Amino acid sequence: MASEDDFHHSSNSTYRTAGSSVRTDQEALLEKPLDRPPPGLQRPKDSFHGAYVIFFSLGIGGLLPWNFFITAKEYWVFKFRNCSDPAAGEESVGSDILNYFESYLTVASTVSSVLCLMANFLLVNRVPIRVRVLASLTVMLTIFLVMTVLVKVDTSSWTYGFFAVTIVCMAVLSGTSTIFNSSVFGMTGSFPMRNSQALISGGAMGGTISAVALLVDLAASNDVTDSALAFFLTADVFLGLCVGLYLLLPRLEYARFYLRPAWPAHVFSGEKQPPQDPPGAPSAAPGAHDSSIPPLRPILERTAGLGFCVVYLFFITSLIFPAISTNIESLDKGSGSLWSTKFFVPLTTFLLFNFADLCGRQVTAWIQVPGPRSKVLPGLVLLRTCLLPLFMFCNYQPRVRLHTVVFQSDLYPVLFTSVLGLSNGYLSTLALMYGPKIVPRELAEATGVVMSFYLCLGLVLGSACSALLVHLI
Repeated sequence: MASEDDFHHSSNSTYRTAGSSVRTDQEALLEKPLDRPPPGLQRPKDSFHGAYVIFFSLGIGGLLPWNFFITAKEYWVFKFRNCSDPAAGEESVGSDILNYFESYLTVASTVSSVLCLMANFLLVNRVPIRVRVLASLTVMLTIFLVMTVLVKVDTSSWTYGFFAVTIVCMAVLSGTSTIFNSSVFGMTGSFPMRNSQALISGGAMGGTISAVALLVDLAASNDVTDSALAFFLTADVFLGLCVGLYLLLPRLEYARFYLRPAWPAHVFSGEKQPPQDPPGAPSAAPGAHDSSIPPLRPILERTAGLGFCVVYLFFITSLIFPAISTNIESLDKGSGSLWSTKFFVPLTTFLLFNFADLCGRQVTAWIQVPGPRSKVLPGLVLLRTCLLPLFMFCNYQPRVRLHTVVFQSDLYPVLFTSVLGLSNGYLSTLALMYGPKIVPRELAEATGVVMSFYLCLGLVLGSACSALLVHLI
């Protein structure tokens, strides 16, 4: 077991010397250098699970606004039809915009997310995480306040202008959300793994809340603008709550322990005094040790296996959800029942997937197997490929090339969606949690950004290939 003397401390990190003993994967994960308190200093407990709740709430706040933005689909249809009366028969000015709105949205959000991930990696050691987190939350809250005000504004006279404002807002929201999520995820690398799990599970809870909101909207709302106003106001409240919770986090003794420098600021009895600069020596500028760009190559080398798992996991998931799963219809659709016509897709696709994904992520709070170096993990990830033909042979409509529907029951898409969500939640959370734990602590935050890039890459590849897959059915 490595001792405290095997580590050298800089202003914000802990470096292991070349002579340090090599640990096993389990030891490296469960007992990071910072986790062992110096003599006389006890590791505090997370009283009332305060830090866990804060990270879980930050996970919700990081993704819930974006989920609400895309959940309010009927609102965007109403706005871009450029008419106050949705039943009007005239061809609207914004019909072309409406037809390609989701494509424009995908391009804008993907480009901004990738650019902001790259920028965040470069700024890890240059801009304090507190500045990045609070700035991104402030921008996200400002964007949603603007969109909330525009809900009740008549934009029929400037449809194209409103479209441009919407796309710019979505691009900025996607980018700042990426900075916020990757920065907080990197910060959790200094905490025990349960805190990373809380943050990731919170993101799944955000998806589940938006799916429930969609169902309530379908069942109870008659005015699309009222629904959108409720969505956006809820997002405003959550973002404001996130600002308060993030400011509260450093006030917790548990959080201060894991956020503090590893080398104690004072000298304990029996310890050697840290070396002092000779009198008259030039002082290092504040933050001089922090201004360099994190080394990318060692991070990629250490996280290559986990990175593959994350990319392939989200590649398979985004191939199926939502492109294929949302087009699977009930076999009883001809009956005209509300279940088979109005609620089948929202329940069996959006709500069920998000809830199963949440359950899978939450299980990792108690079970963390297989380990980061196990070959079972990539094996299970590759096994999910079998889900593709299972969904393709459900009642996907319309069918052009594959005319045979093998699974002649509505229970099959329910079962397959549950497996897709559970496996995505459990395996992706394990891979994402392990990433910052298998690198030296000074690289944990940068590794969190890299793991977020793996996630984004998987989603982009899956979304791009899903269009091709749809044409093969």
